[in-house]
Amino acid sequence: MKFGIFYEHQLPRPWTDGDEQRLYDEALAQIELADELGYDYVWEVEHHFLEEYSHSSAPEVFLAAAAQRTEQIRLGHGIKLLPPNYNHPARVAEQVATLDLVSDGRVEFGTGESSSNMELEGFGIDRGEKEAMWAESLGEVTDMLTMEPYPGHEGEHFEMPPRNVVPKPVQDPHPPLWVACSGRSTIEQAARLGLGVLSFDFATPEKAGEWADLYYETFKEECTPIGHSVNPNFAIVTGFSCHEDEAVARERGAEGFAFFQYALAHYYGAGDHRPGETNVWEQFQEIGAEAILEGQEGDGAIGTPAQIRDHLRALEDAAVDQVIFVQEGGDNRHEHICDSLELFADEVMDEFHERDAEHVAEKEAELEPYVEAAFERREERDPLEDPPAVES
Repeated sequence: MKFGIFYEHQLPRPWTDGDEQRLYDEALAQIELADELGYDYVWEVEHHFLEEYSHSSAPEVFLAAAAQRTEQIRLGHGIKLLPPNYNHPARVAEQVATLDLVSDGRVEFGTGESSSNMELEGFGIDRGEKEAMWAESLGEVTDMLTMEPYPGHEGEHFEMPPRNVVPKPVQDPHPPLWVACSGRSTIEQAARLGLGVLSFDFATPEKAGEWADLYYETFKEECTPIGHSVNPNFAIVTGFSCHEDEAVARERGAEGFAFFQYALAHYYGAGDHRPGETNVWEQFQEIGAEAILEGQEGDGAIGTPAQIRDHLRALEDAAVDQVIFVQEGGDNRHEHICDSLELFADEVMDEFHERDAEHVAEKEAELEPYVEAAFERREERDPLEDPPAVES
């Protein structure tokens, strides 16, 4: 099993001068520490206008900064928004390739649509068309990253003449592809298209096992890759706080994870929001973290090293390939986040890393014939042999 850390850049009110810069500085310091400790991935979201919940609107800039402070850790877009009103496909290809170059080939290309009205309406995106926009854009972006020249596109949601989109990425044919998933239908879609799953449902090991089984069964039977490579991996997001004393771990991590979930629900369907006025943290405090977390088995990876180890073993048995830790939630403190990262690395992580190489090799061998069959179903696009001249 591999391990990632996850960033929304949450900033509950009240705000004072310098808070956003401090938040970014601390996040970069945490990522630098995680790289030194041997964590495998850092994932950075893209959101717009989601006050308090996410102040991460330019992930490619932040990940480029992280690239210059690290050596090994993979740099994940978790996720890049693909409907063209958010990001023109050519700009996405350029940004992903550039990040891959400056990081020496460490990019993971996670994708998605978003479903908050705050974002969709802000960019004039029709909710009913966003999935089709995502799919159309993703297929074209992978062609832009691999074809010389890109032969152009006349589609339903964007058009572009033939151009050679430069630069090209280090990774061949392109960085691994992922998609945000929140339930059965999106997991099946990921498998059919050959994409890795980034599951944001905070699933129990039992539910994660059901979904991982569904994913790999669907991948074997139905995959037709949308990109030029496949990425059969299943990752889940969970809360995280590690301390030798369970009570301290909960005190330091549970409220932040509860706010993460509350603010997510606030922007994705449970509450009205007045830009610049609504105080999400204040509303959350009125309800309380315990009410948000009630009934959630074990609160994810929040507890002692032994408790977290047991939880992760159950996820490993459920065929989860990567666990992504939500650590920077609510007003969780920087020094506590660093303490958790260090303790987990010292007492838990190595055991899972030691088994991972064998797991990966066995899985690749098992899936090899299915990957070959998947690419036999894929229709390759013909290269453009005689690009039209463009007048200066």
